[in-house]
Amino acid sequence: MFERLCIIGIGLIGSSVARAARKQGLCKKIDAYGREQDLANLQLAKRLNVIDDYFIDIAPAVESADCIVIATPVGAVEPVFKLLRPYWNKDAVYTDVCSTKGSVVKAATTVFGRVPTNFIPAHPIAGAECSGVDAGRADLFDNKRLIITPVEDSNVQALDKVTRFWEGLGSTVSLMEVDHHDTVLAATSHLPHILAFALVDLLGRKDEQVEIFKYAAGGFKDFSRIASSDPTMWLDICMANKQEIIPLIQQLQSELHRIQQMLEQGENQRLFETFTYAREARQRFLDQLEK
Repeated sequence: MFERLCIIGIGLIGSSVARAARKQGLCKKIDAYGREQDLANLQLAKRLNVIDDYFIDIAPAVESADCIVIATPVGAVEPVFKLLRPYWNKDAVYTDVCSTKGSVVKAATTVFGRVPTNFIPAHPIAGAECSGVDAGRADLFDNKRLIITPVEDSNVQALDKVTRFWEGLGSTVSLMEVDHHDTVLAATSHLPHILAFALVDLLGRKDEQVEIFKYAAGGFKDFSRIASSDPTMWLDICMANKQEIIPLIQQLQSELHRIQQMLEQGENQRLFETFTYAREARQRFLDQLEK
């Protein structure tokens, strides 16, 4: 599909893109770009045969590449666009993997004056609490949803190529408007991560923390799993999408206060109804996953 794929940022997602692209034969050559401080990670990627070569200079990294995937944390996207600007190739296609799209579109507009027509923003709804090149998996995107958020003047051919690329990696692709994406993901991904971080932070600071964690059941392990996610990445995501996250936190605070009042006033039936509705809502979610 492509002659040369260049991945900027070869962590969990970037290395999984490389592994999947190699497995599916989507490109002839896979290279990566990283900063000098990322050298050990780049060298490991090459030793593991995740990539064919690596660069710490952006010019040779993107030269002759016909597909460039930006797989950095959200906060690094604007600096990456600045690096790419002198070497931007109108004949190549560009995409990204960031969990917030409004901030990515804003960064592109800041650097280029507009979103380049051959840059197609994307977000794979796939990941793991582990990080680093050795955590990548060729099957990470298999049957996972991927959201593409084209802008008004996105090039149709570039959109088609990027769509087919992500589908080739195993993803089920959906199109969504930029703002709608950030609203939906704030509720389904960003807020849950904040809840997990907050709960583990609370319990971890208690005097009896050793006993609390010792006797925690499997439900706590399942719920708190995402608190093992990369703090740097999630700091960037939460700050980039805070305008969507803050109202949700306020709504959650109101819901918790409502439940607190039910407990204080012994309103068994209302509490039962709340739990029942939540159980049924989750079942509807599970039913959707099976479709």
